[in-house]
Amino acid sequence: MLRIIGIDPGLATTGWSIVEFDENSNPNILDYGCITTPKGLTVQSRLKEIYSDMNELLEKYKPEYAGVETLLFTNNQKTAMSVGQARGVVLLALENAGVSIEEMTPLQVKNSVTGYGQAQKKQVQEAVKMLCGMDEIPKPDDAADAIAIALTTEVLVRRNIEQISI
Repeated sequence: MLRIIGIDPGLATTGWSIVEFDENSNPNILDYGCITTPKGLTVQSRLKEIYSDMNELLEKYKPEYAGVETLLFTNNQKTAMSVGQARGVVLLALENAGVSIEEMTPLQVKNSVTGYGQAQKKQVQEAVKMLCGMDEIPKPDDAADAIAIALTTEVLVRRNIEQISI
């Protein structure tokens, strides 16, 4: 069994998922959701909340690996900065917990779960639903993205394990 936490970082909403994979790479979603921080709080308080909640998730589920989406450069510098700060506290929590980290771009995630790097959000959500044998698309969107990140992480981890054992 391989336990992975997938993280879609953001200051207002950080999506997360805990997915376990058997030796045949079949996913079993243990839990998923979002860390949300109120808009009225200072950036420091919001980052502290993300860090604290991440530590709780890591303590509760004890994942071996983590997948974290890299920052997608955007025209909005303020958004890019806040997402970067959220990524920073997520990476810090993972490092402190001794979790091996795989980072990936949104394009890699889309390509991994749909076979097409330019897939739309709805296509990714449908692929997650199908790949995980779910009855419905997971909500909210950030949690569905976090599941897609965990699925992509499993592929990367297995590839790395195979290369090491050759």
